[in-house]
Amino acid sequence: MQEIIVNILLCIVILTAVFLLTVVNRKGSMTKKQKSMMSRILISATILLILQFVSADMFASIGSPGRLLRFACYIADYLIIGHDILRKALKGIGNGRIFDENFLMTVATVGAMALAVYENGDYLESIAVMLFYQIGEWFQSYAVGRSRKNISELMDIRPDYANIEADGNIEQVDPDEVEIGSIILVQPGEKIPIDGVVVEGNSSLNTSALTGESLPREVKTGDEVISGCISMTGLLKIKTTKEFGESTVSKILDLVENASSRKSKSEDFISKFAKFYTPAVCYSALALAVIPPLVRMLIMGIPAGWGVWLYRALTFLVISCPCALVISIPLSFFAGIGGASSQGVLVKGSNYLEILSKTKTVVFDKTGTLTQGVFEVNGIHHSKIGDEKLLELATLAESSSTHPISKSLQRAYGKAIDRNRVSDIQEIGGKGITATVDGLNIAVGNDKLMKYMNIEYIECHDTGTIVHIAVNGKYAGHILISDVVKPASEQAIKALKSAGVEKIVMLTGDARKVAEKVADSLGIDEVYSELLPTDKVEKVEELLKNTSDREKLAFVGDGINDAPVLSRADIGISMGAMGSDSAIEASDIVLMDDNPLKIALAIRISRKCLRIVYQNITFSLLIKFACLILGACGIANMYLAIFADVGVMILAILNAIRCLFVNS
Repeated sequence: MQEIIVNILLCIVILTAVFLLTVVNRKGSMTKKQKSMMSRILISATILLILQFVSADMFASIGSPGRLLRFACYIADYLIIGHDILRKALKGIGNGRIFDENFLMTVATVGAMALAVYENGDYLESIAVMLFYQIGEWFQSYAVGRSRKNISELMDIRPDYANIEADGNIEQVDPDEVEIGSIILVQPGEKIPIDGVVVEGNSSLNTSALTGESLPREVKTGDEVISGCISMTGLLKIKTTKEFGESTVSKILDLVENASSRKSKSEDFISKFAKFYTPAVCYSALALAVIPPLVRMLIMGIPAGWGVWLYRALTFLVISCPCALVISIPLSFFAGIGGASSQGVLVKGSNYLEILSKTKTVVFDKTGTLTQGVFEVNGIHHSKIGDEKLLELATLAESSSTHPISKSLQRAYGKAIDRNRVSDIQEIGGKGITATVDGLNIAVGNDKLMKYMNIEYIECHDTGTIVHIAVNGKYAGHILISDVVKPASEQAIKALKSAGVEKIVMLTGDARKVAEKVADSLGIDEVYSELLPTDKVEKVEELLKNTSDREKLAFVGDGINDAPVLSRADIGISMGAMGSDSAIEASDIVLMDDNPLKIALAIRISRKCLRIVYQNITFSLLIKFACLILGACGIANMYLAIFADVGVMILAILNAIRCLFVNS
């Protein structure tokens, strides 16, 4: 019966291997090493299946050469599938790392092979154990590869080229090739890939992630620029002051490579458990092989039965191999990180994934996180001369200004500006501008300008920057300019509450009126306004004091002034598409597309990952200890050992692979 089951399993393995090598490999989802391993599995399983149909009596019929030929066929198959495990075990012994899974598998399978030679018995058990173990290793390799591929694809959305002018043409080159002091070109709409100084051109840069302010920054020749900013209007020639290795992209790639070094408590537990567990079971197996036969022979006066107890000890070793735990637990976290990466969420280590699953309070910075971080014209009120005319006069009067408000007016106006229509421009510091447009005396500015010119104006009930306009000394209306809430922000707050987050807080340096309006529109529980960066740290520390040890606090920010708060929170989440280098470096999780909706998704991924980890730990330990007792009592044979070791490992790995698949 056992042989029939094994034959069926071998057929399944062969068909699966053929499918993977033809269909899956054609899609390019298998590495060269994985393809080689699957080919070995296919060859070994095929040879083993053929040998199953050639009986031992057929080999024995030709005498000693037949038995030798039978052994040679099986040992060749064993070496095909297990030579790398033997090599790793010998290398581990040489390096002083004896008690690992490679050592256990080698001792158990070589011992089983030796018993089969001694008894002229069945070599199937030894090869089957190694074959199914390698299948489990392949699944682990494939899952890790998928995770790495997801993370690599995530990196593609970061700026990964630099423009250099050569022979009158613009060429895109590898940023690694750009030396300090080189001249690079950044066209409108492109991100600055490397830090430097502007040597030619001027532009409006979206720097909200770097400054924490909504207003764009005007840059000109001689100004320093930082990688990650977006040139919005003009072509810039920049002399680099850093190598690409110091840029945001390189730092993130480095963080990804080192993510596995930041282990969770669950992984640390498994590592410590395996450190003591493996030597313990090895010595237990040795005792099982030696003590009962000696007791039987010396005390009980009956035959020792060395072969029986040696077989039980080898079975005990195979069962005891902690592969399911040692492999599946780190794999679960790595697959969780890979699954998050495929959704645009970069998690820097499994410890952060574990902390995120316990998050009950989420604190947001406002500008660039919940809002887009750019000024736009959002309304024209109380116009005495018509909305279009009011906007036209204000735009023309502000046309020579480099102030971001002027750029906002120009974008809203959307037409070519005839500067010949404008004369007598005068800037009044801290108040606004006066100019003559088409012969009309125009005043454009804040309420201080209106008071300065003794013009009665109408207060605006909306929140934002109010631009008042007067024509020939009479009030003509005002234009509302404000930061725009991200389309996904309201949905993100609802999703967080649905995910079990109990408190959502917003911190901002903006005025109270502006902050409260945004908080009310999004359904945020608490809001604190007019805060400096140091005030934000103090506020987060205050919130942490009111949070229990089992509940964690996450802070979400994007600017350089958010870095101290990101570091202070239990878990720091930064915006990656427009976030600053320091914010990304200080944070534990990076949202690569700046979508706050991904925070709730990341929490769901972390909780799913932790559920799978606990499932694997519980399932593996229960099966292991039950089968160890059965093996020591002689009830479990090598086939049950294969299930207890390789079967449980494969099931745990398949369960861990579920972390790769998340619903957005």
